[in-house]
Amino acid sequence: MKFILFALIMSISITSYAQKDFDISTDTEDNSTVYKGKINFGDLEKETGFDWLGHKENYKTDAAQISYLQQHLSQYHLIVFMGTWCSDSKSLLPKLHAVLTQAKYPVQRLTMYAVDRAKTAKNGEEKTYAIKFVPTIILMKDNKEAGRIVESVQTSMEADMVDIIKGDLDD
Repeated sequence: MKFILFALIMSISITSYAQKDFDISTDTEDNSTVYKGKINFGDLEKETGFDWLGHKENYKTDAAQISYLQQHLSQYHLIVFMGTWCSDSKSLLPKLHAVLTQAKYPVQRLTMYAVDRAKTAKNGEEKTYAIKFVPTIILMKDNKEAGRIVESVQTSMEADMVDIIKGDLDD
């Protein structure tokens, strides 16, 4: 019995000291939940107020574009800046998630930062990548930017990513 009690206390203690890479606050404009800092899709999926991420199930992708991305996208590191309060982020992030899932993109090559309404991340990462608008999806290869999608897509999430990669491979 003492062991079980000790294990329970240790578990609670460890959980309470666990550090998140992001802060959580309440938006002053609409009382929504705002994340600020380094996050991942799992963090977004855990928040019940972010039901917009579930729209990824409704996004129909182009099979030929996905096939191309399956062959080439893993060569790129994706850096994403988004706002949990932002309508453009709520529209594009489910599409990005669907594309990455279907393209079997290795999630360890994705770095995502949530920003507040001032478009600042927890540790100033927005300055490094000159973020002005969200969402911003940056494709990096060999520590160089190949291209970015900012606020909206021209054709579709997968087509715009293919265009960036084709442009980079032609250089």
